[in-house]
Formats: sequence, C-alpha cells, structure tokens
Amino acid sequence: MALLWRLAGRRCLGPPFSPGPLLHRVCWASSTSQQEMDRFWQKNQRLNRPLSPHISIYRWSLPMAMSILHRGTGAALSSGVSLFAVAALLLPGDYPSYLELLSSLHLGTGLIGALKFTLAFPLAYHTWNGMRHLAWDTAHALRMPQVVSSGYLVLTLTVVTCLGLAML
Repeated sequence: MALLWRLAGRRCLGPPFSPGPLLHRVCWASSTSQQEMDRFWQKNQRLNRPLSPHISIYRWSLPMAMSILHRGTGAALSSGVSLFAVAALLLPGDYPSYLELLSSLHLGTGLIGALKFTLAFPLAYHTWNGMRHLAWDTAHALRMPQVVSSGYLVLTLTVVTCLGLAML
C-alpha cells in the first residue's frame, strides 16, 4: 500500500491530458517492498515505537462492548433465520405439529418466558442499536457522553421490549 501511495505521489502517472490512451509514462520503483518494510521497521526501532497493542490491554467500555454485541446479534439473527428456513424445508411435519410437541413438554411459564426473552433479545437489541447507528449517520449524538447515554437508553429499551414480548 505504501508503494502505491509513493507511486501516486510522484509525477510518473503522466499529465492529466495525455496525447492518447496508448501513450503512458512509466516510472519504476527505486526499491523493493522488502526494502521498504526493512526501512519501516528500522525507523520504528530507532524511534522506540511499540508494536500494536493487543485488545487485552484496553479497559472495556460500554461502546466497545455494545459494538461487539451488535455484530454478534447480527450474526445470530442471520444464522437463526437461515437455520429456521432450512429446518422448515427439510423437517417433516408442519408448524402446528411442532407447537403441539412443545406444549406436550409442559415446560412451565417461567421457563417459556425466559426462552421468549432469550429469543427476543437479539432482535430487540439489534433493532434499537441499529436505530442508534442511524442517528449517528445523521451526525447526531457523536460526543462520548452522548454515546454512553444513548448506549444505556438502547439497553433499557432492549430489556423493556424483551419483557413485553416475553409476556405475550
């Protein structure tokens, strides 16, 4: 990438109005990529620059955790919809027969409510956090205190939505 930027910065690409599409000026690189990489590491060692830090040295913050959770819920939702579609196509029987199977297990209202909450959580969280991202796309609430407070709002709305859906 550095080589491309260096070549683009030189005046070897020709004038903007060239005499014809077949006439090009060629400018050869004066060094190889290995030499460029060696110079890069020598400069970093000379300036005593550290290597890139690992994620384990960062203090976890709400925006970081919510970003990871947003990606995870998106992957879970797409995987769940795909698995449900494949199951609907391949499994014998129809939807009411599987509902009868679930009701015959006598799981109890508490466990069924917890299962509903668990199934509703990815959808509710991804929806509310997606709306927060849409607000960010319009350049609203981008300062750090607003990001944190909107994060708490998303979490609150997610829990309220999941509880509402679990009570149905």
